[in-house]
Amino acid sequence: MGVSVREYARRRGVSHTAVRKAVQTGRIPQEPDGTIDPVKADAAWDAQTDPGRRATSAPKPVIEAPASPTPTPQRETTPVVPVAAAAGATFAQARTAHEVAKAQKARIQVDRLKDEVVDRARATALVFKLARQERDSWITWPARVAGQMAAEIGIDPHVMQTLLEAHVHAHLDELAAIEPNFR
Repeated sequence: MGVSVREYARRRGVSHTAVRKAVQTGRIPQEPDGTIDPVKADAAWDAQTDPGRRATSAPKPVIEAPASPTPTPQRETTPVVPVAAAAGATFAQARTAHEVAKAQKARIQVDRLKDEVVDRARATALVFKLARQERDSWITWPARVAGQMAAEIGIDPHVMQTLLEAHVHAHLDELAAIEPNFR
């Protein structure tokens, strides 16, 4: 047998209107006879109520989480946001997930302000531009040095240029197979 709504409100340290709203919204269960089982209702109330909005007259004990055996790093390379909005999640879990997401978003914004975040599209374009300049430099190199090299070793400059171009193009074909990956 449970207690009345007003008696439960008195025990809980809240108004009877708050208890009625909690019953109507399904935050706390009500017995078939209209009374409230204080043990069940307290457990449901604690699980479904924002900790910041709890009544201060009835403080609840704080349960400390066990210390982790390994220290967690200050910064993770990949942000992980817990999905607490799934079925059965308590308000506290959903609130925690929301706060973690906000903190991660704020950290990314600070990193952008400090110019520590690199735009993937700009980085890809820059690498492409630098690779093209390097390729163009290598393609014109045989024509610039073939005459000097041919004179040093005493062969026809055209033969030297043709050989150098063939080897440079083969090497550039090997380098072209490398794909930059910014993930």
